[in-house]
Amino acid sequence: MSYVEEGLSKDEIFNKTGQTVGLYNVSFDVYEGEIFVLMGLSGSGKSTLLRCLNRLIEPTSGSITISDEDVTKASSERLRLIREKQISMVFQNFALLPHRTIIDNVAYGLEIQDFSKDERHEKAAVAIETVGLKGHEFSKPSQLSGGMQQRVGLARALATDPEILLMDEAFSALDPLIRSEMQDELLELEEKMQKTIVFVSHDLDEALKLGDRIALMKDGEIAQIGTAEEILTNPANDYVSKFVAGVDKTKILTAENIMKRPDPVVSFKSGLQVALKLMEKHGISSIYVVDKAKRLQGFLKADDAVRAQKAGKTMEDVIIKEFPKTTLDTPLQDLISIRAETDQPIAIVNENDKLVGVVVRGSILAALKTTEDEEQVEEAEQ
Repeated sequence: MSYVEEGLSKDEIFNKTGQTVGLYNVSFDVYEGEIFVLMGLSGSGKSTLLRCLNRLIEPTSGSITISDEDVTKASSERLRLIREKQISMVFQNFALLPHRTIIDNVAYGLEIQDFSKDERHEKAAVAIETVGLKGHEFSKPSQLSGGMQQRVGLARALATDPEILLMDEAFSALDPLIRSEMQDELLELEEKMQKTIVFVSHDLDEALKLGDRIALMKDGEIAQIGTAEEILTNPANDYVSKFVAGVDKTKILTAENIMKRPDPVVSFKSGLQVALKLMEKHGISSIYVVDKAKRLQGFLKADDAVRAQKAGKTMEDVIIKEFPKTTLDTPLQDLISIRAETDQPIAIVNENDKLVGVVVRGSILAALKTTEDEEQVEEAEQ
């Protein structure tokens, strides 16, 4: 039995053997078309894990499967083809060739694959335009800013049209403003190109912004895998809880995370009597009105319905069509602002304007309960 299997810590094993545990018992799937972030402090094993995926570091055991092929069993020749055609890598320090022009830097992977000069320049030009550097094809790396050089690194990775991008702290050397812009650009590129991306970061805000899912690592092991919402709202252990303790959840949680079912609702054609009976049965004083396709039509108050009945009016006469409404991806911090300006619930609709949920005051307060921002709570209570 190994020291790791005996339960010794990474430091204890180093003190006994002088050897560092790089990775242990790491197992995960990456889904096609997602951004999967490997997150952790320095020394957690995230960059080692990334380099195992394309065997820049050889794993001592286990398997790495890409499209049903075990990469750990690939011959040197097969591994070279996998690296050329299926996987590209973007490095933290850009790794550009200073004596080459931008177009020749971007075309380097295609040159290795024996594309003709015209072919590789054509493909490289498309990649350069994709990352917003058209017009700089014949500049040298030294003539570009740090952010532009990182775009060159990204264009070089995209030029070979790989299935998978491995990005090792690709933006960490950039200034905060440029870094944020590059994150936004990566998300836009991903929406267009639908690449599978494994992204290493030590910055929690970056991980939360980019990751469809996040693997939080500690001492060579994965502490938790999940979406940003899952990790923030349901941390697996004390380490994860402490790691995410300072995150402003109002920027991460959305209407979809905190909304309640909108039941009951009333069909627009059902009439005032049905609406009143539903409100009486459920002990509520208002109800949403929808059409046959559940598209939201308006908001009806019980008092208005009673008065309309007595006056011989219809639902059309008294339905409220101006009321708080927003979408599933609205951040909690925006919901707080909306809720502060009204005493009505907030209707949540999808892209087809169908009513899918409702956010009430209690939903917001419950979501804020675990945050440390008392000012947000006070604002929601007003």
